[in-house]
Amino acid sequence: MAPDEYLAWEREQDEKHEYWDGRIVAMSGGTMRHAFLTAQMSGALRAALRDCKVFSADLRVSIDGGRRYVYPDVTVVCGAPRGQPGTNDVLENPTIVVGVMSPSTGGHDATTKWEAYQRIGSLTDYLLVDQSRARIERYSRTGAEAWSYAAYGPGQHVPLSHGTTLEIDAIYAGAFELGTEAAQSG
Repeated sequence: MAPDEYLAWEREQDEKHEYWDGRIVAMSGGTMRHAFLTAQMSGALRAALRDCKVFSADLRVSIDGGRRYVYPDVTVVCGAPRGQPGTNDVLENPTIVVGVMSPSTGGHDATTKWEAYQRIGSLTDYLLVDQSRARIERYSRTGAEAWSYAAYGPGQHVPLSHGTTLEIDAIYAGAFELGTEAAQSG
């Protein structure tokens, strides 16, 4: 399927699907913990980055000039959002992308998606939120094509490229009262 065919088809679907070089990948629902951590990250990012816009997982992001379309769990744009020409539902310039990892998607988020996200010139931070323990991994741009990596756990703060931080304990407060993780994707 060509990218323009995917976009037309996807807009008619009840469920979400990502697009990877002509392949359609169905997105499945998440666990309560996944939904909770996604909401916590949205709130924390909104509070920390008052001059930026925080978007939910309903906003599609274009990668590689439309060769790939994904639905990050949380997307942040600092500055004016730039949509793909001719659309109002495809973002081209994310500043921060967040993925809440599940047992079934964690490897894909940390490898294939990460490799693609690195090519987005506007991206400054890629955050991977672990569902099984209080841990956030951060990739941050240090140069045009250079990135650094760090992982943060309980009692720590995740620094963002915009001079602010996210408190791990506040993000995970109450998350593990939601039960154990099943082998669901999210």
